[in-house]
Amino acid sequence: MVKYIADDKALTAEAFIEFVNRVWNGNYDLEKTRKALSKTINITAYDNRKLVGCLRILSDGYFFGTITELLVLPEYQKQGIGSRLLELAKSNTPTMLYFGAQPDAKGFYEKTGCKRSLSSYVIEKPDD
Repeated sequence: MVKYIADDKALTAEAFIEFVNRVWNGNYDLEKTRKALSKTINITAYDNRKLVGCLRILSDGYFFGTITELLVLPEYQKQGIGSRLLELAKSNTPTMLYFGAQPDAKGFYEKTGCKRSLSSYVIEKPDD
């Protein structure tokens, strides 16, 4: 049975990096990940002690909030975990949420009741 935690203060950077590397493999910095997690509302899904899903909300608490990512391990997808994480985000956010979506995920978000909004743009940080 999957257990959900609406504001997972116990989520460690080590556990998150191990998890995220199974979804988006990368070279993640431990200290930067720790700082990032401390600035977001982290909604998690665990199968026993295994992190299988995570949604992070970044918000100013009044005007704006965004979902930075919604990730579910590939072998746990299509089991309702992402939908449940979105439900928890809706009931645990201090603001309206805006977010971008990968093109192949648009159907999922529309099915879960999310409405299309503005197009998104990117300002990339120059290489140092």
